[in-house]
This record gives sequence, structure tokens and C-alpha cells, in this order.
Amino acid sequence: MDPNSTIAKEAARRRTFAIISHPDAGKTTLTEKLLLFAGAIQIAGSVKARKASRHAASDWMEIEKQRGISVASSVMQMEYRDHVINLLDTPGHQDFSEDTYRVLTAVDAALMVIDATKGVEPQTLRLLEVCRARNTPIITFINKLDREVREPLDLLDEIERLLKIATVPFTWPVGMGKQFGGVIDMRANRMRVFTAGEDRAAADDEVIDGADDARMTERFGGDWKTARSEIELLEGASHVFDREEFLTGTQSPVFFGSAINNFGVREVLDALVELAPSPQPKPASERVVEPTESKFTGVVFKIQANMDPAHRDRVAFVRVCSGRFERGMRLVLSRTGKDVKTASAVSFLSQRRDIVEEAFPGDIVGLPNRGVLHLGDTLTESGEALQFTGLPFFAPEIFVNVDVADPIRTKQLHTGLQQLGEEGAIQVFRPYQGGSLLLGAVGQLQIEVVAHRLEHEYNARARMTPSAYKLARWVSAEQPADLLAFLEGNAHRVAHDVVNAPTVLYAHQSELRAAAEIWPRVQFHALREHSGLVFQVRKSA
Repeated sequence: MDPNSTIAKEAARRRTFAIISHPDAGKTTLTEKLLLFAGAIQIAGSVKARKASRHAASDWMEIEKQRGISVASSVMQMEYRDHVINLLDTPGHQDFSEDTYRVLTAVDAALMVIDATKGVEPQTLRLLEVCRARNTPIITFINKLDREVREPLDLLDEIERLLKIATVPFTWPVGMGKQFGGVIDMRANRMRVFTAGEDRAAADDEVIDGADDARMTERFGGDWKTARSEIELLEGASHVFDREEFLTGTQSPVFFGSAINNFGVREVLDALVELAPSPQPKPASERVVEPTESKFTGVVFKIQANMDPAHRDRVAFVRVCSGRFERGMRLVLSRTGKDVKTASAVSFLSQRRDIVEEAFPGDIVGLPNRGVLHLGDTLTESGEALQFTGLPFFAPEIFVNVDVADPIRTKQLHTGLQQLGEEGAIQVFRPYQGGSLLLGAVGQLQIEVVAHRLEHEYNARARMTPSAYKLARWVSAEQPADLLAFLEGNAHRVAHDVVNAPTVLYAHQSELRAAAEIWPRVQFHALREHSGLVFQVRKSA
């Protein structure tokens, strides 16, 4: 078979998506149940669990297991209906939104989970804004129908009003809470009857085709009448599904269910296969890369340290953007022009890793990394000078000084901070004039997680104290001399981040405004996109 036709065929089979939600909406539970129904795991809460210790399959860090929260994104690959599904689970907590934003650059669709008891929440709104900026298609799953929840029509109205996205219900609930009877498939005119599920994937639920109102009213009472009248209302007033609008992120199919009870999950999996797009073209600074191109290209969108604490490993997660990846192939890092080894490439099911022999557009490949690869790096087979765009780093809002509690562990502390900074778990700043390292974070929980990881993964207990700084800006200038003059004139408040990008720190917004007036030829950036550009700034300075 022609290699190009193989690439096109394999790319068409791929579906790569992220799950997004506000904390506690049931995102991690739904992630597990998708794996369960696809046959990737047999018992929810375990991925080949040792000692039958059952934590979320996508939560592998010790602190995640202790606190019951997701603080790192996970990658899972599974097969379903002759398609390869790459599922990226993201942290729900807003303090880790930067990691989520970066993951969203690596997917072609998103599955939005809404808690039916609470409706649209702030983190959901923020994440939808990121998806909208990228025109990412959204499938919506309204969860927890086994509880007393808000009226479905009110939830749809709130989604449309707050998220500014048209909704098209594909299923509709009959009742809620203890009276939850199931969901009606509005396209097939059949009802899937609700049965509370266990962790194991049970046999297919009872399905009633074309049921008459009299028999269903007798069985489900007024809940059936209410559901039918609501459906009639929707049929007259709701949007008609338009695939083009869905693909541009302006219209979302909606499904109802209860992830913890394994209910409504199969419909979501089917929708991902049938509706979500295959890998899409990827913009780079130089050109747009098509997934069906013969030569491999990929982008590093995530780095994770200590996935296997026993080996102190670091893994770079690479989204395949075009061509075919083969283990052992020669790849070139565009930023440096140097070769990158691929003989130990792996695929993922959360913390479980398997050697990967080949991968195609949409797949995620893990490359062992000893600090060579940075977030945002581009890898190519041809050696083409190429830089994929869109990977964001945001200026932090919380700063702490960090020192080692035990001076004997200084080396471990610096190693840990370097690796966690490269990972993007925290932003690490090295003051230009020396002194204590600074940590920058979006939220306080980031600081707590880093302190925990330093102690338990690097055996380096850190002493952290509040800093006077409240904001940071990366700086650049068209003329190297202007940037150098600024750095020297503000040396007492200048630091370099983990990729040596020059940064200026301020205690008050007024100081930033004054600096912008005094140094008109210097640009102050609240966002840096990727490491390739900042290294150019650093060299020019």
C-alpha cells in the first residue's frame, strides 16, 4: 500500500479529544467509564491495579490519590468501533488551568462535562473560551441525572446564554434523582432504561423502541409525559444539528446521563466516533502542516517528571501532527537542529506505558527526556525549520521565595525545581543578581502540590515564604541594545525563567505602567507562547 494512503487511512481512524469541566463535575469518573466501555480496563478505579488499590485510572500522582483531585493531565489510548481514540484527561482545578490550556492545543475536539445539579460553573466558562478561540468542536455531557438536579430546559438555556454556544439535544432525560427512568434517543426514537451500575461494565441496558405513550406513562408516570412535552417543545424551537457549525465550535450535541452508574457513556463514545473530527491541519509560524503529509512532524505539548518515581524519569508528550512515527527513526529538534532519540518511545494508558512501534496523526507518543525537549518544541523527520504555534504560558499571579530546609539537599531541590519548571507544573525564576529562587503560580494549590512533590519525589523539603512581587512580565525589544539596557537598569527586579527568558517582576501594577512609559522601546508580555522564540530573545540580549 502507498505510504501516503496508509497515513491518510490511519489518520481518518483517529479521534483525539480532551475532557474539560469544573472541579467535581464528574470528569474523572466519566474518563474511567469511557475506558471501561471501550474495553481498555475491566474495573473502574484501576489500570492493572496492584494490590487491588483502587484510585482513578487517570490519577497516578500520590497527592492525587490522597486528595481525590486531578492535578496533572493524563493521556490514554483505546480502540472502539475500529477507531483509535486518544483521550486526554485534564486537571479540573482552576489552579492548574495552564496545563489544561496547553493540552487543548493538542486535541481536535473536547468533551464538556456539566454537573446537572450546578449548571455552568466558572472554570467551564474559562475553558470554553479557550476552545472557542481555537474553534474546537464541543460535545456536551450533562452528568449526575441520578440526583435531584436542575430542569434540563433550564440547563440548556444556561449553556447557550453563558457559554454562547447553540445546543442540540441528542438524548433527553425521563425524570431525575430516585425517579430517573433513563434517556430518550431523540434521533432513533427509543429509550434506554436506567439501571444503577457497578464498577464493572454490565450487559446492555434495556432499550425500548418506539414505545407508545400509554404504556410508557403507565411505567414511568408523569415523568414520561413531561419528557415527551419537552421534546415536542424542543422539536419546534431547538436548533437542527449542523455538522459544519459543530466543527467550528458554535454548536454542541448534548447528552444526558450518570457517569458513576455507567449510564449514557456508550452514547458519548458513539458520538465521538461518529461526530468528532479526525486530526486537523496544524498551524506553524512558517506554514500550515497537513496531517496527511508523508514526513513526520510533532509538537511537545506536555512534559511530565517522575511518572515512574523509581527511575526519576521525565517524559515528553508529543502530538503527532503529520506523517508516520516509527520507533528508532531519526528526528530533528527544530529549535537546536540536533537529533532526538526515539528508540524508547512509549504509548500510554495513564501511568501504564507500552513501547510504541508506530504512530499516526492524532496519536500521542512519549519520548524519554533528559532536559533536551521543552514545552512547545517542534520535531521533524526532514529537518525542516518549523515551529508550531499556540502553546501558552501565562504570567503568574502568586510568588513565593523558596529555599531548602536541609542544606544537604540543595542539589535535590535545584534538580526538582528545574524539572518541575520544565514540566510546567510551576514557573521557576532565577534572580539576575542571585538570591533565593522564586516560584510563580496561577493559584495557591500549585504551590502546595510542588512542595509535596519536592519532598516526596525529590527528597527535598522546601521552605517557602511569601514574596513582595505580585506580577511578572516577559520582556523583549526589537533592538538587542534596548533590551540589554533595560535588563541592566532593572537588574534588581529581573529574573530568568526555566528556559532563560528574561522576566521583570513588580509589586504593583503602577510600577509596570511607569516602566512602560520610561522604556517605550521595550515590550512587556503577559503571555509567552513557546520556548523557540524566547531563546531568540535571550540570544539577542
